Amino acid sequence: MRFEFATASRILFGPGTLREAGPAARGLGRRAFVVTGRAARHGDRLLDLLAAEDIAVATFAIAGEPGIDAVVAATEDARRHRSDLVIGLGGGSAIDAAKAVSALLSNPGDPLDYLEVVGRGLPLAKPAAHCIAIPTTAGTGAEVTRNAVLSSSARRVKVSLRSPLMLPCLALVDPELTAGLPPALTASTGLDALTQLIEPYVCTRANPVSDGFCVEGIRRAARGLRTAFHDGPNAAAREDMALASLLGGLALANAGLGAVHGFAAPIGGMFPAPHGAVCAALLAHVMEANIQAARQRAATARISDRYSEIARLLTGDPSATAADGVRWVGALIAELGIPPLRTYGVTAEAIPSLVEKAAQASSMKANPLPLTTDELTAILQAAL
Repeated sequence: MRFEFATASRILFGPGTLREAGPAARGLGRRAFVVTGRAARHGDRLLDLLAAEDIAVATFAIAGEPGIDAVVAATEDARRHRSDLVIGLGGGSAIDAAKAVSALLSNPGDPLDYLEVVGRGLPLAKPAAHCIAIPTTAGTGAEVTRNAVLSSSARRVKVSLRSPLMLPCLALVDPELTAGLPPALTASTGLDALTQLIEPYVCTRANPVSDGFCVEGIRRAARGLRTAFHDGPNAAAREDMALASLLGGLALANAGLGAVHGFAAPIGGMFPAPHGAVCAALLAHVMEANIQAARQRAATARISDRYSEIARLLTGDPSATAADGVRWVGALIAELGIPPLRTYGVTAEAIPSLVEKAAQASSMKANPLPLTTDELTAILQAAL
């Protein structure tokens, strides 16, 4: 057995911990570059906290999921302001953009020098600039991952800028920041979090450390997501989901993902589909495909055993089977009103191209077993 574990230098979790952002930032830099989403939820609070510490601030808003051009523009902005600290405040898009800016501030050249798939894939030579990640959604776990997902409009695909040198100095996770999320966003980000707990648990690179995060995270997501959706201000449910998201980030960064995320990159690159919504629409179908493929090929019992354990964690029933877990996820997706992929313009005609691209995705390589072209096609057909 061999595995590696790496994460943010420091993780600060708990209700009200945003108040500690100012003093933490002061210890890392004096000229902060704050990257937010379009709405900049809680942005004014953060800026006040930084001002109280005499930290100069420049801001940059990412409209939607970050593209290569937007990250280049943000990096140029940060250089103009002589920023020595980057803070990402928002969902996964804002945090990924912040991590990419922090990497490019310290390393010369163009993003294409370092990007996977569409670029040269060169390793970063120098540690990224100091970065603080403050999530305001509970889904991606990007605050503790070592990559930034960027869209390439030219190639119509999402790709990663990836390096252990990109791990944030501080992941500050305050569940109170998620209390105002609307139900639809709570659902899609929450199911992204659940996906990022299930896939690392069954993937080929699972290890005892990531397994522990997955088990605890699945348990919390199972009890917290419905409540957070139906009762947004519920503090206990929001804390469960914030922690589930964090644990999913820790797990995926140190194990791997699978077919859901293998599909998510090309779908998100070709269609205006939010990442969390894509994962939510695919999750039950990928689980079913993996379980059936393992059974048909008489694969190792490990795969079925893992999906059965997931079912027990989700349902709370010690006798639950892998199929029960798929049904539980399917019922949750229906209850939370997750739309099918056709809602975002995905068509049957696009399936062959999506399957071809997904088969080459880095996430697909950790799926618990290889899926055939026919099996991948059937997943997309079911999710339309």
